[in-house]
Amino acid sequence: MKDSRPSTTALATMAMAALVLMGGAQEANPLRAAVSGRAIQPGEVVRLDVRCDCQASGATATVFGRDVPLFRAGEAGAWQGLIGIDLDTAPATYPIAVVVDQDGRAPLATTRELAVAAKSFPERHLRVAPRFVNPPEAEIERIQDEARRLEATFETLTRPRRWDGPFQAPTGAPASGNFGARSLFNGQARSPHSGVDFRAAAGTPVAAPGAGVVAIAESLFFAGNTVVIDHGLGLYSLLAHLSTFAVKAGDRVRRGQVVGTVGATGRATGPHLHWSVRLNGARVDPLSLVAATGTQPAAALRPPGGGTR
Repeated sequence: MKDSRPSTTALATMAMAALVLMGGAQEANPLRAAVSGRAIQPGEVVRLDVRCDCQASGATATVFGRDVPLFRAGEAGAWQGLIGIDLDTAPATYPIAVVVDQDGRAPLATTRELAVAAKSFPERHLRVAPRFVNPPEAEIERIQDEARRLEATFETLTRPRRWDGPFQAPTGAPASGNFGARSLFNGQARSPHSGVDFRAAAGTPVAAPGAGVVAIAESLFFAGNTVVIDHGLGLYSLLAHLSTFAVKAGDRVRRGQVVGTVGATGRATGPHLHWSVRLNGARVDPLSLVAATGTQPAAALRPPGGGTR
């Protein structure tokens, strides 16, 4: 009777094949991602660093249901992008999906987790002229038109990236810590404060926080004399309550270039500079943008199930 059991040679061959398969399954993914920033909370900006040890032709990333515009970060196979965690983002773990296209080969993909922690914001009570709390009927149409134009501007993603290097504060005056504060004007609740205020004297020069193109330079009802800078890739700076303008719409500006002077126009209790930032539609703390675009090393993301630091 013929023995149906595999020979010693056959067993050895199968074992070797199994080892090869196991080794292939455990091969390290050449695609890596990391984030850096002050914190992972509502209102924060985090920097996404992507690197692939492969023949890559491009990279994409998504989080919060939106694309994260990536740009080349110097060396081959390296990209960066900025993620804005909106002021109203609920505490939860959100996946960051990264895909790298390879020349002539299937794309590589990886998923990481962004664990957004809760953050509480203070209240601020301000006294302003009654017309800035309950505007007269004659101003309603103007206010609504300005709001629509601002939102349309902030939702526009222009290419290429216009800034280079870290962002800087637009003035050397002390900055308040009132980003995200729940605002009550004359005792009436209004939208959260979506920017940072600088306690600067009237006439103090205001500099562009980063390079870009002036999208808006005009007087707005609530923000007063306002300059909006399009830094590219969905990143915008709004500088409000200016007394004078030094630029006009369409002007290209470099980081540090004077765009106006501090004033008290619009809904203001006194001379100061208001700086707010929109990043792919997200309302974020401008000072977190300064931190995220600095030179600090990136903190590695944990794989799915592990959260983030």
